[in-house]
Amino acid sequence: MATSQSDFKRQPAIVILDFGSQYSELIARRIRETEVYSLVMSYRTSAEELRRLAPKGIILSGGPNSVYAEGAPVCDQAIWNLGIPILGVCYGMQLMMHQLGGRVESAVGRAEYGKAPLYVDNPTELFTNVESGSTMWMSHGDSVLALPQDFICLAHTLNTTNAAVASHNRRLYGVQFHPEVVHSTHGMIIIRNFVYHICDCEPDWTTAAFIQESITRVRTQVGEKRVLLALSGGVDSSTLAFLLHKAIGDQLTCMFIDQGFMRKGEPEFLVEFFDHKFHINVEYINARERFISKLKGITDPEQKRKIIGTEFIRVFEEESIRLGPFDYLAQGTLYPDVIESAGTNLDPKTGERVAVKIKSHHNVGGLPKDLQFKLVEPLRNLFKDEVRKVGRSLGLPEEIVKRHPFPGPGLAIRILGEVTDEKLNCLRDADLIVREEINEAGLYESIWQAFAVLLPIRSVGVMGDQRTYSWPIVVRCVSSEDGMTADWSRLPFETIEKISTRIVNEVEGINRVVLDVTSKPPGTIEWE
Repeated sequence: MATSQSDFKRQPAIVILDFGSQYSELIARRIRETEVYSLVMSYRTSAEELRRLAPKGIILSGGPNSVYAEGAPVCDQAIWNLGIPILGVCYGMQLMMHQLGGRVESAVGRAEYGKAPLYVDNPTELFTNVESGSTMWMSHGDSVLALPQDFICLAHTLNTTNAAVASHNRRLYGVQFHPEVVHSTHGMIIIRNFVYHICDCEPDWTTAAFIQESITRVRTQVGEKRVLLALSGGVDSSTLAFLLHKAIGDQLTCMFIDQGFMRKGEPEFLVEFFDHKFHINVEYINARERFISKLKGITDPEQKRKIIGTEFIRVFEEESIRLGPFDYLAQGTLYPDVIESAGTNLDPKTGERVAVKIKSHHNVGGLPKDLQFKLVEPLRNLFKDEVRKVGRSLGLPEEIVKRHPFPGPGLAIRILGEVTDEKLNCLRDADLIVREEINEAGLYESIWQAFAVLLPIRSVGVMGDQRTYSWPIVVRCVSSEDGMTADWSRLPFETIEKISTRIVNEVEGINRVVLDVTSKPPGTIEWE
């Protein structure tokens, strides 16, 4: 019973048609940074639907295909006649050229990947204040060899003659590079030029405007009915709790299910914080024994996730009936979830969207249909950084706003192998030390996630002239912008030493500490 994008009153100023690029979401983020509202939509979106939405601009994303290949994804040919400014990025530019009569061929021997200086030949609106010779990020094996009628070349690189093109009369533009990535030094200038000067957009996508619109929308949707929210304590559900409480007050009930896999002191902190300090009604459900018993003897990570997710649903169902009735269920669904649920990969043969499952995600989105909740998802059109801004504006304290992401299954997936109470206690203590020392070193805000992992092996050690045979702890610290890719954080040796010394000395059952220096990809952020 999920809400569709069309249910939201605000119309997108910029529509991004997604052709399977890994950067489609990033384009939307960059548009949002200009305080202009954007949405990612399927490349199959018809010209008629775009006419109805009436955006001020359209961006065609990159993609992994060649436009001349059989079955390559194409947009509705009629979009070129809508009179709406269009910017094609990489594959999007090649598709524009291909459909309008230009020629695109394989750039054998002249493909470009990575950084390349861009030389501006025609400094028109798109390249206002863009320095010729500035670095842009290239990622293409095809090139435009002949332009359609009425198009001119705006810029080139040493390998690509037509690195940027335009038909000013038709307000159609194309760039062979990716202005949305941080490696493109003047990329944001190009994006702003397109959004502000070519599309004439107004910077009205502000936090204050979003909060007011959301409050009005929630009150209209809910009326006098009761709303149930599954509270985890993360920034998403916490921001949602504050937003809904501001909108509907005591009509909101938050349910916090303690499955026994939280960080040390977390359940007590959350109840004190929301219920006692901010007077947001929180129903605390202690289900620790129930969850741990279900994991007895289970070692497969995917099976653990499924068991925890299934049990969460059962507990949620039982408790919602006990506390209810509720007409609405509030979920902290974010825009990346919406994009990913549609799938961002395209089958090269069929052009159809396909999504590759890396691991299951723990969410209440799989609740039984017979519960018949209507969904309230006011954050579903926001990115994580936008949620943090909304949280701050609503008065959410920094200790919650800046909190690192934490997986739904909790510490259960940071213990490899079988989960036991003994291992959980060890990991809680070690994890707390990691976070305390990261905080003490002033590194918490510069790191995306910092945590400990317990491995199901034992190694020999020596403590006080006595032989030990104990578990190792892995310290995992990564830096990232959005969690889609990540690099391991280069911690100061002094901080690593403090973490190691404290864990070995203070955590019973641990005699060795190791550091994970793997990026994502090829690894994932979590170990399971």
